[in-house]
Amino acid sequence: MKYIFILADGMADRPSAQFDGKTPMHVADKPHINAMAAGGISGLCQTVPPEFSPGSDVANLSVLGYPPKDFYKGRSSLEAVSAGVPLHQGDLTLRANLVTLSEEGSFENKKLLDYCGGEVTTADAAQLIADVQKELDDEIFSLYPSVSFRNILLWRNGATDMTFHPAHEIMGKPLGDHLPEGSMADQAIDYMKKAQEILAKHPYNKEKIAKGERPANGLWLWGPGVKTSLPSFHDRYGLKAGVISGVDLIRGIGISAGMDICYLASATGGVETDFRGKGDVAAAYLKGGGEFIFVHVEAPDESGHQGKADMKVKAIERIDQETIPPILKACEDMREDYRIIVTPDHATPLELRTHTREPVPFVIFDSRFHSMDQCVIHDEESAKKSGILFEDGKSMLLQFLNQDYH
Repeated sequence: MKYIFILADGMADRPSAQFDGKTPMHVADKPHINAMAAGGISGLCQTVPPEFSPGSDVANLSVLGYPPKDFYKGRSSLEAVSAGVPLHQGDLTLRANLVTLSEEGSFENKKLLDYCGGEVTTADAAQLIADVQKELDDEIFSLYPSVSFRNILLWRNGATDMTFHPAHEIMGKPLGDHLPEGSMADQAIDYMKKAQEILAKHPYNKEKIAKGERPANGLWLWGPGVKTSLPSFHDRYGLKAGVISGVDLIRGIGISAGMDICYLASATGGVETDFRGKGDVAAAYLKGGGEFIFVHVEAPDESGHQGKADMKVKAIERIDQETIPPILKACEDMREDYRIIVTPDHATPLELRTHTREPVPFVIFDSRFHSMDQCVIHDEESAKKSGILFEDGKSMLLQFLNQDYH
C-alpha cells in the first residue's frame, strides 16, 4: 500500500464576483481531483486550532499529525533546520523576508509593497544577503540565506516575549504601524533599518528600479521560533515517509520528523514551479521503496497572497494535470494499491490576500474500493455538503492512514 498526500497550499478560497460567485477550486479544470471526489469521500477539516494564527507552519504540522499545541515552537525554527542554521537552546530565530519597500523618507513611513521582493531569485537573494551579512553579522546576529525571498536571522539569546507581523499581512500599509513589540523590539527595528540602508544601495536593486521593476530593498523580520524537535514520523505511523517541497518550512518539518527529503532544484516555492517534476520525484520515491510521500505545492498560496485569480486557478489545474498523473501511473506500473488525499492546509482568499482559519476541503481516494469513472466538481461547498468534518489535522491523517473507506 502506498500513501500519497498532496498538499495544495492555500488552495481553498471564498466565492468571488470575478468567478460569478464561485471559487477557484470550483472553476479550475481538475479532472483527477474531481474524479477522486466522485468515487471517494470528501469533507472538511479544521486544520488550525482556535488559539493559533492560520499559518502554513501550524496547519502543516497539524495535517502531518503533530498537534501544534504539543509541537509548535515557531515558524522560523523549522525553516532554520532546513537551511542548516546551527541552533542551540536559548537562540531565537526569525524569518527575514526580502521585501519591496516604498520610497518615503523615514523607515516608519515606508509601505511594504511586495512581501517577496519582486519574486527575487535564490541566486540574486544570496548576493543581497551576503552584503547584509558583511556589515551586520556579529556575536549577536547571524543572517543565513535560504530560498528566494525567504531567509533566516539567528539571534543569540533573543527574547521570546516579542511580537512580529507577517509580511504578507501588511502589504500597502505603513511600517510604523506594524513594527515589532516587546522587551528587545528596538534591536529588531534597528536591524531592519540598517538592512534597508544597505539593500537600497545594492547594484541589483538600483538596476531593478531603473527597469521599472520591484526591488528587494528591505528585510522584514517575523515568525519567531526556538529550537524544535519532533518525534519520528516512522515511529508514530509506521511508514517510510518522504517529503518534497520548494520551501524550507516544509523541508524543516520533514527533517525534524526524520522523513526523507526529496530535493528538486527546479522546485521554487513560488507561483512558477516545476509541477511535473514534483510528481516525477514523488513517483520515483514510491518506486524506490517509500510508503508515504508528502507533496507540497506552494503556488496556490502565493497566487492568493498576490491577489492573482487566474494564476491561482492555473496553479490548481497544474497540480491536477501535471503533479498527480505521474504518481498515479507509478502506482499502476507497480500494481500497488494506494490511498491519495488532496487538501489545502488553510484558505488564502483572493479578496483578503492572507490566510484564514475556516475548515478546508479534502478528498480521499482508495484504489481498492473506489474508481475514477465518474466526475463531480470538488470544491469548498461540495465538501461542506458531505457532512464530514474532522476536528483537527491529526484526526484526518489517522483516518487516511488507518481506516478502510467503502
